Amino acid sequence: MNGPLISLLKTKRFFPIFLTQFLGAFNDNVFKNALVVLITYRLAAEAGVDAQLYVTAAAGLFILPFFLFSSLAGNLSDKLEKSALIRLIKLYEIFLCLTATLGFYLNDVHILLLILFLLGTQSAFFGPLKYGILPDHLKPEELVAGNAMVEAGTFVAILLGTVLGGLTILTTYGQELVSIILLVCAIMGYMAASYIPKAPSMVAKLAINFNIVKSTAHLIKETRKTKGLITTILFISWFWFLGATYLAQFPTYAKNILNANEQVVTLFLTLFSIGIGVGSLICHRLIKETITLRYGAIATALMAVFGIDLYFASQPFMNTSPINLLTLDAFTNLEGSWLILIDLAGFSMAGGLYIVPLYAMMQFKSPAQQRARVIATNNVFNALFMVASAIMTAALFINGMKVDQVFLLISLANIPVAIAVQRFARAQEAP
Repeated sequence: MNGPLISLLKTKRFFPIFLTQFLGAFNDNVFKNALVVLITYRLAAEAGVDAQLYVTAAAGLFILPFFLFSSLAGNLSDKLEKSALIRLIKLYEIFLCLTATLGFYLNDVHILLLILFLLGTQSAFFGPLKYGILPDHLKPEELVAGNAMVEAGTFVAILLGTVLGGLTILTTYGQELVSIILLVCAIMGYMAASYIPKAPSMVAKLAINFNIVKSTAHLIKETRKTKGLITTILFISWFWFLGATYLAQFPTYAKNILNANEQVVTLFLTLFSIGIGVGSLICHRLIKETITLRYGAIATALMAVFGIDLYFASQPFMNTSPINLLTLDAFTNLEGSWLILIDLAGFSMAGGLYIVPLYAMMQFKSPAQQRARVIATNNVFNALFMVASAIMTAALFINGMKVDQVFLLISLANIPVAIAVQRFARAQEAP
């Protein structure tokens, strides 16, 4: 990590925001991965339900609130003082973590899925705040570095949360330990939020429209007035479509395609998270303070190459049927396993290189008095793409497609996206 990033991380105007976001992302992923592993390896069998469909439903339930509530979240973020709103949201997170303890105690998959939806709601309201507040406290030339740190930190938090949630939940007293971790981190997140500097209201007299459909349509209409913003948002949403598909289906991929246990799922999530973080830092190293998409098409093409190769690397494992699921040691000792790991790491690093300049461009182009609502529009599109990912994946499963074929399909789709990114990048840099 280079000097400018360290210097930014030491500032009071950035570190509390970074830490609050880090702890929130960590908590979300402790719970999400613990729930997915619990459903895949225990609760689905006990309840007599299809684990594959329930895992897909879980992914959709977490994302759905972003589609439903982002317009309201964006309006509130522009209308109210941001730091106070963040503290209120983190207080709500503490309540949710207390309630999650009940779901784990009762071993009730439906209560736990409801908590997942409510955590998604909390994240939907936090989204416009965490990205909208950065330009309030950072200089324009610090936006790339700030976004790189937020993205890298987010995926390190995802890494730690998924590892801890996945490895802890099936152990003795695992559900109790996960409950304690969630509550402690939620309290720490609230404490970190109390140090975030104030970010004054941008439009104090803004009228709040509680009609979801009309409010969302108005957000999109206003965002379209700034040239290039909607296209930028669509490219960001494509990243989350890909990420949502991979992250949600790693347990199914590991168990049904590779015949591997939850340890291998955790390894995949670890590699994916580290890769995004490393790719984000590489992006900052390449473009520094410049807000440019010049590497976007290369990154998208690399995602296609690594994703396609992952499909072919998976095929030899389809012919193996071990009596017991492969442990981490057994999997990594098999011929061809390292090619799968390289493909996942390469795909995710390309994703980090792809996404950071897009977020910086969105923030830079957004009018200051409308920034949180632009980010809310972005969250609506992100959510729409991620819910579409869950629906598409479920439909493909119902029609007989396997998860490795789903990965191949979305990897091939990166090819036309790479062409579109290249054209857009040239248009943005044209005089």
